[in-house]
Amino acid sequence: MNFASDNTAGAHPRVLEAIAAVNDGVARSYGADRWSEELNEALSIWFDRAVQVFPVATGGAANALALSQLTPPWGAVFCHRESHINVDECGAPEFYSGGAKLVALDGPAGKLASAPLRQALLNHPRGEVHRMQPGAVSITQATECGTIYTPHEVGALAQVAAEAGIPLHMDGARLSNALVTLGCKPADITWKAGVAALSLGFTKNGAIASEGVVFFDAELAEHFAFRRKRGGHLFSKMRFFAAQMLAMLEDDLWRDLAGAANAGARQLAQIFAEAGCTLAFDVEANEVFAHLPRAVADGLRQDGAYFYPWGAESGEAPLYRFVCSFATREAEINRFRDRLHFHRSRN
Repeated sequence: MNFASDNTAGAHPRVLEAIAAVNDGVARSYGADRWSEELNEALSIWFDRAVQVFPVATGGAANALALSQLTPPWGAVFCHRESHINVDECGAPEFYSGGAKLVALDGPAGKLASAPLRQALLNHPRGEVHRMQPGAVSITQATECGTIYTPHEVGALAQVAAEAGIPLHMDGARLSNALVTLGCKPADITWKAGVAALSLGFTKNGAIASEGVVFFDAELAEHFAFRRKRGGHLFSKMRFFAAQMLAMLEDDLWRDLAGAANAGARQLAQIFAEAGCTLAFDVEANEVFAHLPRAVADGLRQDGAYFYPWGAESGEAPLYRFVCSFATREAEINRFRDRLHFHRSRN
């Protein structure tokens, strides 16, 4: 009963097969191989627009390198207080950018809203040599709370950023999960909505190390190849990274895997509702945030369930995060249902 993270799942067999396939024979190095070239073409088709993609190994590197390209060292990146770049990347965006500052904003359910963002940008001093200057806006899709921005919401934030003369970046570590829920095309919630650069991730959705920085405007990508190299993410055997993304795109494997993860989360949400547990946020992707009495959470852990507290475990019913992956099995969910009802009946 492992609901700790979608990072705990292994790789999908088709991803492993793709890696094995490119392992046969030799190929040009540092991204000059045919699979890396095919990846640009495949993602350009996926996004209905010519794009430039730069594979990297981790989502943290994708975010940090992308933001360092968009933001000068004296720039301020406006983001949600609970965003991954603000909480979980150990200062990497600041490091890679040479000193850019993250400006954390609040917003319900992990989402920025256009009106508060506009006010924050209006209140931020411009031209004052002692202050960081607005450099970029960064949002997460799906958010750290498992919620999703609609194309309209992304567009509204992009408009605010454009008014301020700065670009909009999207952390898409769980973009696949958002796309499945929205039922729209990748273009609809990225460049068509005003996103300038995207950190595209497939690792959480069944790959091993499949992240990339995608630029929708060639001018924004200028010199980024040097930035990636300097950041230590130009891999000599780049074909192994490209192969994973190509496997995810082939026959929309990404959609099947994200759909399975989202369906598991909906099942968990129903289980919590039946057990009389309160959810903190709407379940829109593959994460569920549930309030549980501490005794119930302890009992579930003793039964072998893995999940994380969301914040300090304080109060009568602390908040916990449960994440489903493509590999979450029906048997796990059914056993969790039984154990949750058992402990709820006792507490």
